[in-house]
Parts: sequence; structure tokens; C-alpha cells
Amino acid sequence: MKCPFCQSIETKVVDKREIEDNVVTRRRRECLNCEKRFTTYERIEMSNILVIKKDGKREQFDREKVKKGIIRACEKRNVSMEEIDKVVQDLEQKLRNMESTEVKSKVIGEFIMKSLKKIDKVAYIRFASVYKDFEDIESFKQAIEKLGKK
Repeated sequence: MKCPFCQSIETKVVDKREIEDNVVTRRRRECLNCEKRFTTYERIEMSNILVIKKDGKREQFDREKVKKGIIRACEKRNVSMEEIDKVVQDLEQKLRNMESTEVKSKVIGEFIMKSLKKIDKVAYIRFASVYKDFEDIESFKQAIEKLGKK
């Protein structure tokens, strides 16, 4: 592992922990050259999952892109990073358990909306407004009314 500070390849692992239900390995490392510490994370790569977009284009599943979208929906809301990470982790697990290596973006969006609805209603509406491409106030109103009925 290369040190991000001095670029030396001489590092040692100081601490190792399994996190996120043993799906991720967190390693605390120390550079033997500059003696600075840094953290690395090891997780199963999901690069073989292809997301089929609304327009039919395909792109590789990007965990960070999903996480950024959820963070944006939860901005200034009382939603912890742990809750956001749990949604992303649960989504990844669901995708890993699917038989196909291709998944429609609709499946991902619906899963995230279902998860956000349980966590924070405002974050759910924010995410839904982008995902469902609300065109006007009436679309928001209908979504809020539908949410209130449940």
C-alpha cells in the first residue's frame, strides 16, 4: 500500500477491523518512512453489476454515486451517516443476491425510496422528486398526499 503523504510503499498495518456486518475490512496503517497514519477500506468490488438506465444505456454500478444521491436527499435532515451507509450496504447485498448481473435503475431507485420512506419522509420526497423527475408543484403535491395516506 502506498503512503498518501510521501508515496512510500513501506507501510505496516497497525489495526484491522471488520465493519458493516463483516462486509468491509478497515485497516489503520502507518508509513514506515514518514510515520503518518492513514486508513484503508477493503470491500467486495461490484464492478460486474451493470445498471440499465431509463434510456437503455448501461453503466457499471457505482456505490459512491448512489451514496452521494442519498446524502443529497438527506441534507440538513436528522439522518446519520450510519443510516445512509446501511441503506447503501443493504442495496449492495440485494444486488449481490440477484441472479442477473444487470439491474434496471428502477429497481435501485425503488429500493432507495422504500428505505428512505422508513428513515425520513422529507428525504424520501427529495429523492423521489429527482428519481421520478417531478415536473411541477402538482407532482410534489400528489406525492406528499400519497405519503400522508399511508
